[in-house]
Amino acid sequence: MRNRPVRALPVIAAALAAAVALPLSAAPASAAVREPVPYAAAADSPSYIVTVHRGFDPAAVAARAGVTPDRVFRHALNGFSARLSPDQLATLTAQPGVASVTADGTASAGGTF
Repeated sequence: MRNRPVRALPVIAAALAAAVALPLSAAPASAAVREPVPYAAAADSPSYIVTVHRGFDPAAVAARAGVTPDRVFRHALNGFSARLSPDQLATLTAQPGVASVTADGTASAGGTF
């Protein structure tokens, strides 16, 4: 008994190559573009983590204060991180919906477990 050669292999390989290339070309171009927000803090300004009450959109809170967030958080906490000028810091702390504004820092675990 002889084994028949598999002729479908080139077809499967071509379909696989097309499926792998699809997500790269199907990504929306607008996802990478962020509109600049006026009065952005200078790169040497200190970084802060701003926590926003549930029900408030962190990106909208940042935009109202004239802040361009470095990152927006919506899962573990509701808020954003950004470099803030003193004026932006004062505006955010007085804004309704802002729970806290904390200076960003470095955390590390120590000790023996």
